[in-house]
Amino acid sequence: MTDILPREVQEGLDRARREALRRNARLRVHDGDEVHRVLRAWDGGFALEAGAAPRMRGLVDLYDGARHVSQCLIVASVEEDGERVFEYKRMTDASGTQPLDFYRAPETPVALLPKV
Repeated sequence: MTDILPREVQEGLDRARREALRRNARLRVHDGDEVHRVLRAWDGGFALEAGAAPRMRGLVDLYDGARHVSQCLIVASVEEDGERVFEYKRMTDASGTQPLDFYRAPETPVALLPKV
């Protein structure tokens, strides 16, 4: 069964769907000093609102609220259904610790207690 809605009703539903996505989204993209809200995210990219999103390329940072999640290298973008869809070539997870330049054995003690 096929439902056909009038054009105005369909546009209103689409607008309400985009507004709900924008309200519930916590993910943000930081491109230098600019911050943009992410509407949708998946394994290969993310989508921003078409009117507010510039054509970005290069390295951007992805945040979940105030927590730095990852750094992404954007290589392509296309506009569809009121969204600007970005794909990335590389996504590196952000960690809270500095990388080590040596091997640390799993059974190595974290700290040594002094002799008393």
